Amino acid sequence: MVETLCLVPLPDQQPNLLSLPPVQLRFGGKSLLEWIVRRVADAQRIDRIVTIVSEADATLDEVKHLPPDVTVYISNESDPLGRACEALREHPSRAVIQVTPDSPFVDPVLIDRLVIAADTHPNFDYIGYCFGDGRPVIKSRIGVFAECCRADAIFNANRAADNPADRRDVTSYIRAHPEMFCLRLIPVPMALDRDDLRLTLKIEEDWDHVREIYEALGPENLEWQKITSLLDQQPGMLRSMTRLNRADVGGIGW
Repeated sequence: MVETLCLVPLPDQQPNLLSLPPVQLRFGGKSLLEWIVRRVADAQRIDRIVTIVSEADATLDEVKHLPPDVTVYISNESDPLGRACEALREHPSRAVIQVTPDSPFVDPVLIDRLVIAADTHPNFDYIGYCFGDGRPVIKSRIGVFAECCRADAIFNANRAADNPADRRDVTSYIRAHPEMFCLRLIPVPMALDRDDLRLTLKIEEDWDHVREIYEALGPENLEWQKITSLLDQQPGMLRSMTRLNRADVGGIGW
């Protein structure tokens, strides 16, 4: 058993994004999956990275050419929660970092902070980030954050969740049932306590924004501090993001 495992699921097909299957989308000269995995690998407190794919997707070059230290787990379970449990039975761990597969700027330092918080508060089932007003940040489109759960909490959620909506991601049932699970939210850094950032990939226009940031900063300078500084210095980019947020009705998901 490892102490901390990071699950990086294959991106689901998003019909509003592009015609290519998500695993074949390219970012920074790599597949989106490989890009996110390499971002996660920069975290110092992750012991193993597991990416979950279907049997059909396992044959794709984008999966076969992932870094050799990344474990590819093939699952035929029908939903993300079931797939996560299947992978955890094969690769047991105490804590699980969950990364959404549409966040190319997921920040390894913020991942490490979650693991430190989990080590400090071992009785908590779930640890995530929140805004200053208490809203969980994982529901936003900021796209630099991850979540941390005890593996046992994920197994318990898998046994209890019988609504398909509760099984569409690994943590939704846990977050929705504080009477069953011990939840802890830690404040986001002050510079990220804002609603005007959109760094996830949900629709095709999102790619224009993230690529513009990538081209402006380069692959070695994509820490969240530098991204927010760039956007504050170039308000035109930020205004464009804000308009897109407002147009995407219901996308924030509070």
